Amino acid sequence: MSTTGLITFDKMLQVTNLWLNDLSAELGWDDKHKSLQVLRATLHTLRDRLSVEQASKLSSQLPLLLVGFFYEDWNPVSMPHKERTKEAFLLHIDAQFDQLDLEVDAEQAVRAVFALIAKRISPGEVKDIESMMPKALKLLWPQMSTV
Repeated sequence: MSTTGLITFDKMLQVTNLWLNDLSAELGWDDKHKSLQVLRATLHTLRDRLSVEQASKLSSQLPLLLVGFFYEDWNPVSMPHKERTKEAFLLHIDAQFDQLDLEVDAEQAVRAVFALIAKRISPGEVKDIESMMPKALKLLWPQMSTV
C-alpha cells in the first residue's frame, strides 16, 4: 500500500527510513526523530568542512530526502571551514544539539553517522571525504574505511 500515493515519494521515504533505521540501531535508540536530528546536524557540520565539489559528490549519494536536509541553510561562499581539531568540530555539533534541545554525546553521534556514511556510500567517496579532513577528524571515521 502506498503511503503518499506517489511511488517516487514512497521510495524516497523508504530509502531514508533505511538510513534512519541503521543510524538508530548504531546508536541503540528507538527514536527516529532524534536520529534524524543527529544525522542532520552531523551532515551540516561535515558539509561545512568540505569543498563545494566534495559536498556535491557526497550529496549525490544521499537519499533524495536527506539531500534537502544536507543543503539546508548552506552558504557555499564561506566553505570550507578550516577547523583543525576534533574538539572544535564536536563543539559545533554540540551547539546544534543545544539549539534542538538534544542531550546527545556529540562524539558518539558523529562516530555513528560516519559509520552510516561509510556503510551507505561508495568506498571511494568515503576515502575522498576522509582525505579532506584533518588527522584528528579522520580518527572519528570507522577504522575499516581508512584502510
